[in-house]
Amino acid sequence: MQIYWTKINKIIEETPEVKTYLLECPEGLTWEEGAHIHLALKGFNAGDKPNRSLIRHMSISTLPQSNTIGITTRIKEQCSEFKSTLRNHKVGDEVAVFKIHSNVPLKRVDKNVYLLSSGVGLATFRPLVLDYLDRADGVNQMHSLNIDSSKDFLFPDVFESAPDKKFTSQFVDNRKDYYDEVINLAADKDGLFYIVGSDEFLVQNIEVLREQGIKPEQIMLDKREKQLPEFLSFELTV
Repeated sequence: MQIYWTKINKIIEETPEVKTYLLECPEGLTWEEGAHIHLALKGFNAGDKPNRSLIRHMSISTLPQSNTIGITTRIKEQCSEFKSTLRNHKVGDEVAVFKIHSNVPLKRVDKNVYLLSSGVGLATFRPLVLDYLDRADGVNQMHSLNIDSSKDFLFPDVFESAPDKKFTSQFVDNRKDYYDEVINLAADKDGLFYIVGSDEFLVQNIEVLREQGIKPEQIMLDKREKQLPEFLSFELTV
């Protein structure tokens, strides 16, 4: 396993609680849209065993052609050791990156694509939207639905409806409106539904979609293949 030490080139304050860290891209490193990476802070490998409290899986919110690794994360006042340490990092500081993997690349199979996310989960979908807006081949249209009770909606420059490109973006700030809209979207019995969020959020969305007749193979999760049965193999109780 190769570990790349790289510098923070820029820190963007997206909202009062959300920051994007733009990292220098090590030579030869590439990834697919929808990828995540291990981000580690100094000291994580100082002992006999890795200090896992200084390592996190993080979605990459940029495309490879931007030549920068974007990491977007919410850092609340009360937060983990990892996030409190990251919060103190400045431009020029070094972090480590390793193990890139993509669970949710954009499928171009001539279907409608629906992106369902909660809060900062939009970071995972940002590259999919950019990739689609740049090249719509094999995707009929794309719709993003995000719930964020903070009302500080992320990436307004990207998640803005573009009717000419068959892209629509919708933000809601409460669960009822969100799940009502998921049911509306599930009227498309042939669509592909991508979901990013907490495990609880995934389970709730899958239950709603399955009750509407959406099949497991139409549901894309940001999980490793071996984890998918935990979420997609349950039987409906209706």
